[in-house]
Amino acid sequence: MTQDQFLPAPGHMIGPTWRRSHDGKWWLPQRTLGWSILNWFATYVAQPNGPTAGLPFLPTLEQARFILWWYAVDERGRFVYRAGILRRIKGWGKDPICAAMSLAELCGPTLFSHFDTKGDPVGKAHSSPWIQIAAVSQDQTRNTFSLFPAMATKRLREEFGLDLNKTVIYSRAGGIIEGVTSSPLALEGKRPTFCVLNEVQWWLQANDGHSMFNVIEGNITKSRDGEARYLAICNAHIPGQDSIGERLWDNHQAVLSGQAIDTRILYDALEAPATTPVSEIPNPDDDLERHRDGIEQLRAGIAVARGDATWLDLDVIIASILDINNPVSESRRKFLNQINASEDAWIAPWEWDSCQGDVTLEAGDRITLGFDGSKGSDHTALVACRISDGAIFPLKIWNPELHGGQIPRDDVDAMVHWTFARFDVVAFRADVREFEAYVDQWGAKYRRRLKYKSSPTNAVAFDMRGNKKRFALDCERFHDAVLSLEITHSGNSLLRQHILNARRHPTVYDAITIRKASKDSNRKIDAAVSAVLAFGARQEILMSKHNRGRKVAVLRG
Repeated sequence: MTQDQFLPAPGHMIGPTWRRSHDGKWWLPQRTLGWSILNWFATYVAQPNGPTAGLPFLPTLEQARFILWWYAVDERGRFVYRAGILRRIKGWGKDPICAAMSLAELCGPTLFSHFDTKGDPVGKAHSSPWIQIAAVSQDQTRNTFSLFPAMATKRLREEFGLDLNKTVIYSRAGGIIEGVTSSPLALEGKRPTFCVLNEVQWWLQANDGHSMFNVIEGNITKSRDGEARYLAICNAHIPGQDSIGERLWDNHQAVLSGQAIDTRILYDALEAPATTPVSEIPNPDDDLERHRDGIEQLRAGIAVARGDATWLDLDVIIASILDINNPVSESRRKFLNQINASEDAWIAPWEWDSCQGDVTLEAGDRITLGFDGSKGSDHTALVACRISDGAIFPLKIWNPELHGGQIPRDDVDAMVHWTFARFDVVAFRADVREFEAYVDQWGAKYRRRLKYKSSPTNAVAFDMRGNKKRFALDCERFHDAVLSLEITHSGNSLLRQHILNARRHPTVYDAITIRKASKDSNRKIDAAVSAVLAFGARQEILMSKHNRGRKVAVLRG
């Protein structure tokens, strides 16, 4: 099945595990070793705890689909994915499924052998399996190792001669499962065949997590025929800590937005929908009906985030979330699996995602434009805002790294002229810095078409250095419009990235403007700036005499 034959999953469902075909059935890989590995689980691995403890280990359907994709192979028998990240809420069962996978990697048919007469892949065991359970603390490795005695059945132990210890397991054939912690020098040069990276949201520079990841990634990469892989497991990370979990997420976002090459890394996550309320639920004494509605919405959101992990008690989780001793940000991270905004973030991820809709910019639409340009140190962005509904559309975002380190200025100029030819552009705000000559030309060429003039001398020029107050007020209006769902967007991943990168910055004008996290930060916000410029221009049009008689909503600051 080709990719254009499946339905896109909702934004809170990330990875092929959640894709469905047009007939509503789950989209599964054409070739995978996963089926035989699931059967191997049922034969050799036991359920470690709960009411089914001691019975054959049967992953949930959600976990089974992940296994099928993790062990998917191409027409040559090579793994489709060279590495992976599995992000789920606390209590979902990440450690048990990774323990089962580790036992299979030690003794089971997890390596491609050949295709049978039907064209299905057949697996074989590694000749020298070396599995590592890696973490930045011994307690984290202990979480997984404590499961092995209960999960390794008598048949598995006897048939493969397993010797189980607290932090190491040996097989008769010479295979090993070992626990490793933050000692990059000790790991250098080893050749693991499978590595579980445990709780990578806590792998930081301060605890040698960065060095440890780099060494493990290097050890995995030099494996023969790409047979070795790592699987990182985590909850949602805390933004700004620069954890490995955050870096892996940022890399995934960069691939989705076309800013990085897809290097075959499987990112699989399940979050609560963006509209799930937490802090918005009122006290029942203040508004009983809204309280009940909020609780039901929260329950529904948690139910989505837990997936097939039905053993998690929704009432207990709700009580923990509503406990004022537990920060809202931590509740969202742990039990909704949502990546929180930084403390100084302008717009939170769930706030922006709540505005996503099925919107498309059509030829002839009446729009305003915002432009923020750079020669090469930052991105350059041209963004449109539709007059009728406030929908935001990034027309094009240029990354200098994809153009030899310099923004292709002629391409930018051509895009502006194409936009004026295709749409009814009624206002255009363009920051003049580093694009002065082009802004002058655009202003001269289109001044008669534009219904609103950005400056007295140029219909397009909007010098950010001289309009700090106006821009700050527009930032606040834009933020208010997001919170009140008066802005909509199509879900463009690069625009989302820039919006979420923006940080709040107080001004002397009693208004909050936006800026990068730091002057030298590589987290760009140029598309966010352009969106605010386009939105501000729309506000001017809506409140001007040119809009009299038109029925469109005006958001007043």
